[in-house]
Amino acid sequence: MSTFDSTKRLLPEILSEIAKGNIQLPDFQRGWVWDDQHIRGLLVSIARSFPVGAVMLLETGGESRFQVRPVEGVNLPKDNIDAELLILDGQQRLTTLTQVLALTSTVNTRTDKGKPIQRYYYWNIEVALEGGDRLEDAIEALEQDKVKRSNFGRNVELDLSSTRKECEQLYFPCNQILNSDTWEESLQEFAPEKFGLYMQFRRQVLNAFRNYQLPVIQLGKSTTKEAVCLVFEKVNTGGVPLNVFELVTATYAADGFNLRDDWHGNATRNVSGRYERLCKEPLLSQVESTDFLQAVSMLHTLDMRRLDFVTGKTGKSVQPVSAKRASILAMPLQAYQKWADNVEAGFLLAAKFLRKECVKNPRELPYRSQLAPLASVLAHLRERWLEPRIYEKLSQWYWCGVLGELYGSAIETRIANDVEDLLNWIDDEGIIPRTVLDASFSPDRLDTMTSRVSAAYKGLNMLVLREGAEDFFWKAAIQELDDEELALDIHHIFPQDWCEKRGIKRSSYNTIVNKTPISYKANRMIGGNAPSIYLSKLQKHAQVQLEDEDMNRILSTHFIEPTTLRSDNFTSFYSARKTSLVQIVERAMGKSAATSNAEVKWSDSKEE
Repeated sequence: MSTFDSTKRLLPEILSEIAKGNIQLPDFQRGWVWDDQHIRGLLVSIARSFPVGAVMLLETGGESRFQVRPVEGVNLPKDNIDAELLILDGQQRLTTLTQVLALTSTVNTRTDKGKPIQRYYYWNIEVALEGGDRLEDAIEALEQDKVKRSNFGRNVELDLSSTRKECEQLYFPCNQILNSDTWEESLQEFAPEKFGLYMQFRRQVLNAFRNYQLPVIQLGKSTTKEAVCLVFEKVNTGGVPLNVFELVTATYAADGFNLRDDWHGNATRNVSGRYERLCKEPLLSQVESTDFLQAVSMLHTLDMRRLDFVTGKTGKSVQPVSAKRASILAMPLQAYQKWADNVEAGFLLAAKFLRKECVKNPRELPYRSQLAPLASVLAHLRERWLEPRIYEKLSQWYWCGVLGELYGSAIETRIANDVEDLLNWIDDEGIIPRTVLDASFSPDRLDTMTSRVSAAYKGLNMLVLREGAEDFFWKAAIQELDDEELALDIHHIFPQDWCEKRGIKRSSYNTIVNKTPISYKANRMIGGNAPSIYLSKLQKHAQVQLEDEDMNRILSTHFIEPTTLRSDNFTSFYSARKTSLVQIVERAMGKSAATSNAEVKWSDSKEE
C-alpha cells in the first residue's frame, strides 16, 4: 500500500493554509534562516515560472504525533494548535513565500553576512516589464519606514511610505501579489493613467505567482516516526541531519513534557538540566543527548525483554535490547521518566570507574560510544560495581573494547549486546560478553600506532599511567602530577631529531613504542639529545639528584629497559619495550595477544 501521494497544488492555496494554521511545522524543524539574496532569487524563479523544487508534507492524526508550531511570522490564537499537515521538506521556501506574499508585516531576514534586517519587498513595475534577467533588478527591498536613503542617510532616493507614493511611482508591494484588489483601487484613484502598464505587469508577473503550481509529496497518517526521521534526513534540502533527540523532543512535547529543558535546563525558570549536572564531571562533557537516550532505551528494552521471558515468550517475539533509532523513537514518555534518573546516576558512576582506569579528562577518552553501555550497566549495579570481582569484569570488558578497537563505527548493536552480556556475565561466569570474545590485539599493531586520536593509542597511554609510571624529573607518579597540571604530554623517548640524524625511519621512531607520558619540564631537558646524555643531565639536576639505580627504577615504570636507553641502542630498546607493552595489553584484556576468540582467562588472581 502506498504511503504517500504526489500531486500539484496552487501556491496561493498552500500559503493561505499556512496563514490559517492548517499547515504548520513539527517542532523538530530548525528556524528560518534565508537571507535577502535567497529571497530575491526565489521570487524571480517563480515570476519566471521556473521550478523551485517539491515540498513534502505529513498528514497529522496518525502514529507520528509531534508538538507543532506555526511558520515563522504567522500569529495564531493560543488555543489554535491543530494542524492538518506538517512541513517536512520545503520549510525555507514556504516560510519565505509566506512572509513575503501572505503577511503584511516586515520580513525578518538577514544580510549575506548574517546581520539581521527587516524588509518590505516591492516590484518596480516598469523594470519588471522588461522581463528576463531584469526581473532581479526590479525587486526593491526597503527598511521598515519604506524609504531608501544614500549618503549615510542624508539623501532620499525612494520614498514608498504611503500607498499613494507606491501608485504614483509604480512600485507594487509583494504582500499584495495574491490579492491586489485594494491596491488596484488605490491606483485608479491616485494614478489612473498608469493602469495600463500595471495590467501588463499583472499578466506577466502577478499571474505567474497566482497560477504557480507547487509539486507536493504528501505522506499519509500511517507514516512511522522512524520513517519521518529517515525521510527528513534524506530529502530535506536544508542539508542538516535530523538529530533523534529533536524528534523525540517534539514527540514528548505533544504529551506536555519538555525534553529540551530536561536535558539542557532552562535559565528563565531556574531549572538545571541533566547535561549541566553531568558536566560537573569533566569526563562527561562529551556526552551527547543521543548517548543519554540510547542508555535510557537500552534499560527500557532490557526491562521489556526480561518481562517477555517471565511471561513465557520465545523466539523472535521476545523484545531485543536495543539502542537503535527505531527503539528510541518508539520509547514512550513513561519509559523515559522511569529510567532517566537512573541513567544520569549511571553516567556519574561511569566517570568514577574511568578515573580508576586513569582516564581523567575528555581528550584521553578512547571511545565516547562506550559511555552509554557502561552507564546503563552501572545504573543497574549501583554500588555493587566496586566489588572486586565485578570491577575486574567491567575493567576487562572496557579494555577489550578499547584495545580491540571495536567501537569505531556501527556500534548500536554492539552496545546493546554489551548491556545484556555484561549484566549476565556478572551473574554467570559462563556467559562471556561478545565484546570480550571478539577482541583481539596483534603485537604488530604497535608498529602502526602513531595517531594520538586513535582509541588504542589513547588506551595504551592510559594503561602505562594505570601501571604507575613516574615522571623522569618530578620523581612522582604521573597520575599525581597530572592533578597538579604540570603540562604533561606524550613525548618521544629517543628524540625525533636524534633519530632522524641517524637514519631511523619515522615509521619506527614515531610509534607509541617510542613515546611515553612525561612532564614538560622533563621533555625540555631531553631536547634532541641522545638518551645517555639526557639521562645524565636529569640525574645531575639540582632538583633531581638520582643514582643510576633510582633512575632505572623510574624508567622501568614506563616499561623501558634501562640498559638499552643508556647504550643509545634504539633497536634493542624498541624490541624490549614492544614486548613489555604487549604484556600489559594482555593483562588488561585478559587474553593472549595475536589471538581471536581465544579462551578468556578468568580467575580470582590476575596473575593466573
